[in-house]
Amino acid sequence: MNGLLVGGMGCTAPLIFFGFIWLMSCLRVVNEYERAVVFRLGKVLPQPKGPGLIFIFRPIDKAVVISLRTVVLDVPSQDVITRDNVTLKVSAVVYSKVVNPMQAVIGVENYQWATSQISQTTLRSVLGEVTLDELLADREKLSLRLREIIDSATEPWGVEVTAVELKSVDLPEQIQRAMGKQAEAEREKRAKIIAAEGELMASQQLLDAANKLSENPTAIQMRYLQTLTEIAVEKNSTIVFPLPMELMKAFENFAGKK
Repeated sequence: MNGLLVGGMGCTAPLIFFGFIWLMSCLRVVNEYERAVVFRLGKVLPQPKGPGLIFIFRPIDKAVVISLRTVVLDVPSQDVITRDNVTLKVSAVVYSKVVNPMQAVIGVENYQWATSQISQTTLRSVLGEVTLDELLADREKLSLRLREIIDSATEPWGVEVTAVELKSVDLPEQIQRAMGKQAEAEREKRAKIIAAEGELMASQQLLDAANKLSENPTAIQMRYLQTLTEIAVEKNSTIVFPLPMELMKAFENFAGKK
């Protein structure tokens, strides 16, 4: 009797041990930012599991854990030909996150790789429709347009694109030199316009001053005296005698009579 009891316990102990190992392998901890998509005999369960401790009935169930955090995808530098036939190298950054874990698993094989590929093709196609000036001046507008197009393409995969930012625009050296010459010519143009406006304002002020002085002949004599005072302050050896305008008129009248 004791031998049978000992033999039964000897057979049960391995079963309990392997049962405990199997039970522990069926338990899984899912983090707060993760969800587990469970397949039972190849069919997906209606709702993802998690977060927290979940039970996976092995080997019937298979779990695929998907992260819900925002992922930063670095779009490598792309060769882009703009609408005005300028060749550029443009790189971008795409911010995306999974909003539907089930679609991210069953809708596409690798949602991150697929998002990266659609971002590259969209970047080339959209920037090829704009000119160089539009690309440099309206980067925010182009980023918004890129986000809308990429987000509409990744929506069936359960992926939401939150933002797209143009990272860098590499211009050829000849284009940089041409833009430098254009900027220099623009600055020279503004300098000439400002100088011309200054000359116009100065001439207007001189005309107003001449009209004011012509109202009273004594004002011209006072101006002569003021000029002499200014010259004397500088300690010049040159002395200037103002010539009255009435004297010049007398010479003109005398010459006219002859």
